[in-house]
Amino acid sequence: MTSSHRARFAAVLFVVFISLMTAAQQTSSAPKAMGTIKSINGNSIVLTTDAGATVNVQVQDTSKLLRVAPGQDLKEASPLALQDLQAGDRILVRGKPEDSAQSLTASTLIAMKKADIAQKQQKDLQDWQRRGIGGLVKSVDSGAKAITISTVTAAGNKSVTIKLANNAVVRRYSPDSIKFDDAKVSTLEQIAPGDQLRARGSKNADGSELTADEIVAGTFRNIAGLISSVDAAKNTVTINDLATKKPVTVRITNDSQMHKLTPPIAQRLAARLKGEAQPGQSPSAPGGAPSAPGTSPSAQRPEGAPTTQGAPGEGGPRPGGGDVGQLLNRMPPVQFSELAKGEAVMIVATSGSATTDATAVSLLSGVEPLLTAAPNGAASLLTPWSLNTGAADAAGAGPQ
Repeated sequence: MTSSHRARFAAVLFVVFISLMTAAQQTSSAPKAMGTIKSINGNSIVLTTDAGATVNVQVQDTSKLLRVAPGQDLKEASPLALQDLQAGDRILVRGKPEDSAQSLTASTLIAMKKADIAQKQQKDLQDWQRRGIGGLVKSVDSGAKAITISTVTAAGNKSVTIKLANNAVVRRYSPDSIKFDDAKVSTLEQIAPGDQLRARGSKNADGSELTADEIVAGTFRNIAGLISSVDAAKNTVTINDLATKKPVTVRITNDSQMHKLTPPIAQRLAARLKGEAQPGQSPSAPGGAPSAPGTSPSAQRPEGAPTTQGAPGEGGPRPGGGDVGQLLNRMPPVQFSELAKGEAVMIVATSGSATTDATAVSLLSGVEPLLTAAPNGAASLLTPWSLNTGAADAAGAGPQ
């Protein structure tokens, strides 16, 4: 798991942490600080808050230190010694302010250990892989609390009904961020046809229905074409989009997943795209590999879906599976400095806003055969989710 994946998972887990702290915060109006331990020197802790500020925390003999595990009730917290804390642990501190707003003497310190977070991250990742599914939203029935998505397996297109459990959590990606920690708590009513969605929960026997414990949705763009310019100073590339016939400027960040297709794989995927374009033929997984549980991105769009929307993200692939998203994420990485004018690329990006460019979630180069095979559909092979290790994004626990 990369550092960016761990950060996104930690963001999700810390939502739980925050909820655990709420009861404690409501009983006191004392100043508080919350974030990650940067360093410890004696009884002095340097804390980096989630907003990026630095707070110096002094721990005294009278300070109450507690440890809580991810998902654990605050009532079950156990005593903690100062020497058990380390850099990377997440803490909430309440206490008395010192001479400046950046200093605090702790009356109570509640910690979530870095190792506990990592263990929970791994469990959540495995759960998204095992019980997750992704797709493009076809319809939403608010009254029935149900969503129908279009997903593609190695056997072809498939519709799956997502039903929300009573306590289901719904989140939505920010239009100008690919980070799951920027996703906001949302509602079923904000999900619309054309959105891309991931969910995890309990599937029925034939996989046609899933009762979701958690859902994350977002609006993403699929962009495919030739690079017309590269701006190293701004970390942007401008693409002449084949679908819209217009230039699109896309920002590349450290969180953007960039890979390059090897020629043999490019030819296999191109053959698959040609096969899907011919009625009566069932698409096969690249290389003849068997289908993995979950879904793979579609090169086809459900009726009525906007042309700028991508196909579904991966739902729960496992090593050795035949889904396209996992295959693409195993391709060699490509660096920004390797991108050049005239190169063919496929990009999944955020929708952007009036004041920001689109930001790349995934970029794939070496795609000339794919664009030749399906100029307007090849880009939809890419998964839009940044929350994956190979292909299971989100989400930080969930969805990236």
